[in-house]
Amino acid sequence: MHQIVSNPVDSSRRWWVLAIVVAAQFMFGVDAFIVNVAIPTIAVELHASAAQIESVIAIYLIAYATLVVTGGRLGDIYGTRNVFIAGVFGFTVTSLWCGLARSGPELITARLAQGATAALMVPQVLATLHLLFADSSRARAFGIYGIVLGLSGAAGFTLGGILVTLDLAGLGWRAVFFVNVPLGVAIIAAAWKIMPTLQRRASTRLDIPGAIVLFIGLLCLIGPLLFGHDVQWAAWVWPVMAAGVVIIAGFVRLERAVARRGGMPLIDLSLLSDRAFMRGLVAVFFFFFANLSFYLIMTMFMQRGLQIPPLQAGLAFVPLALTFVIAARLSSTRAKHRGTLALIEGCAVQIAGLALLVAAIEWTSVPSGKLLAVLLMVFGYGQGLVMAPLSSAVLSTVKPASAGAGSGMYGTTQQIANAAGVAAIGAVFFAIEAAQSVRLALFAACALFSLSIIICAVFLSWMRRAAA
Repeated sequence: MHQIVSNPVDSSRRWWVLAIVVAAQFMFGVDAFIVNVAIPTIAVELHASAAQIESVIAIYLIAYATLVVTGGRLGDIYGTRNVFIAGVFGFTVTSLWCGLARSGPELITARLAQGATAALMVPQVLATLHLLFADSSRARAFGIYGIVLGLSGAAGFTLGGILVTLDLAGLGWRAVFFVNVPLGVAIIAAAWKIMPTLQRRASTRLDIPGAIVLFIGLLCLIGPLLFGHDVQWAAWVWPVMAAGVVIIAGFVRLERAVARRGGMPLIDLSLLSDRAFMRGLVAVFFFFFANLSFYLIMTMFMQRGLQIPPLQAGLAFVPLALTFVIAARLSSTRAKHRGTLALIEGCAVQIAGLALLVAAIEWTSVPSGKLLAVLLMVFGYGQGLVMAPLSSAVLSTVKPASAGAGSGMYGTTQQIANAAGVAAIGAVFFAIEAAQSVRLALFAACALFSLSIIICAVFLSWMRRAAA
């Protein structure tokens, strides 16, 4: 039996709870983008290889993707409030460790731990929204969530450029991690005082073998993409990746076996029969495959290819983030009236933005930061039209009792896609950059971004048919 323990949350208090959880989402988003801006400087100061550069981002995402479903389950077991506070505390401490790292391997290890703690924190955000806003305020709440995603991008790019350029107290890039500490402390204090325990499922158990198998499978699949260039794509790379595919395929069979034995599998197997939800997850994968990888590639192109300083490179993304916010604000209304078609239109706008970007770089020998900023606005607007309502659309068929598991599966898919995109498209970019030129490497990456977004649009259309 499921034991539900909840405190009443009046309509005004739930908006304060919303503010707390989206503040944590803001911190998480800032951390993702601020690191992208600082990556070239980190590479120089820590003498990091291309593989280590990608790993600083990807290992964080792999840890998050592996444990985010477990984080969702823990929220079901111990209550979203308790797990949320524990996650924010861990994220704050590991952010401090990242800032104190003295070498590339140590920073990668610290980022692994940071990703693991983020997996406790972030699933509680979507689960809280899903549980508190099941009425007519749902669209508004998710709209605010989308706006915060955009603001976190603008803040991350701007703050990253400022902190690296100003070199406050000689901290340099380390300050981009230290900024999480005061924000994390403030979120913990507010959550402790205001956030109620929304749900507790006493019968829920953890699937530790499933988490281990998923972690091993992701490492085998994505790890060789990260370090393949450093080992000259040795013959063993491809069998390891093939083993990763087999292990991940076997993961689902393992989960079914756990369920047959009466256990609680890592993923909610009932969700696998929801065709709309599963097609939505595929769309989520291809959308986010072209997400963080896009910002990594553009940051490397600007700072290494065009020699644009970190502050100017960061500021070039600010108009993109602001148009993302505008689009996110409009997207809830558009999605309410046009449904999934609004998301598909957003995909088309993103592709148009990529085409304009490639055309401008082709026709201009050395495009300025201002020109790039204007062109990036188109891509950011399209991304805002999709990302803000995407989570609501995909989770709309999930029952409240499975909110934690559903948001965990969403988060897992999202971060696996981000990690795979950074690894795969990053590998293509760095390989072509070394063999040909950074300009040609960017063109190849943009072609992959466009293909991924097209596939996302196709599955959004199929999701719409299944939901109908």
